[in-house]
Amino acid sequence: QVQLVESGGGLVQAGGSLRLSCAASGRTFSRYAMGWFRQAPGAAREFVAAISWSGESTYYADSAKGRFTIWRDNTKNTVYLQMNSLKPEDTAVYYCGGSLYVDYLTLLDQYHYWGQGTQVTVSS
Repeated sequence: QVQLVESGGGLVQAGGSLRLSCAASGRTFSRYAMGWFRQAPGAAREFVAAISWSGESTYYADSAKGRFTIWRDNTKNTVYLQMNSLKPEDTAVYYCGGSLYVDYLTLLDQYHYWGQGTQVTVSS
């Protein structure tokens, strides 16, 4: 069992930056690939970024490429999402997920555990 807790969300102006963190409980964090997804009001949860268990492989949605960076620190059981050049359309609740799979990490149903989410609001 892994428990995930996101933090770092908030209100920021367009063009600004935020860093999200996702802290995991348990001693098996390094076994999990980790992903960030987001869900805007009235919309489906969508993939943002993912990272392999080792940190060697990363994946990004087209909307995140060049602006967002995902990385992890397995010594701290934490995965991060640095978000730069934020846009109003980035406004959403951001969730981190943990997956025991190594492939198809862009897909929602590949994830076994989810955090409660953190709100990101980007004003224009």
